[in-house]
Amino acid sequence: MASRLEYVQYVAEQLSGAGVGEISYKKMFGEYGLYCDGKIFANICDDQLFIKITEAGRSRLPDLPEAPPYPGAKNYFLIENVDDRDFLAALTLITCQALPEPKKKRGK
Repeated sequence: MASRLEYVQYVAEQLSGAGVGEISYKKMFGEYGLYCDGKIFANICDDQLFIKITEAGRSRLPDLPEAPPYPGAKNYFLIENVDDRDFLAALTLITCQALPEPKKKRGK
């Protein structure tokens, strides 16, 4: 089942204005990728939020459930409560700070 745009927009709205950076999303293979300041940090698949696992995130929140967002993928943090804006913002911030900057496209 593909994710509903309304769910994706809700998650993005939860993070927008939360002090984590510019949040955007892009449809990818029938599901969605979430970006913060151009860095992909999460996927939304089957109306579930999956945030990339980083060492910083794992050390700060060791008990978060993990699951692959789609068959064959590595595990991500599975975020079961997207209504907790402060929690989402904190995890997004520590995740994005740990991720490398996006690669510049050729010719730019």
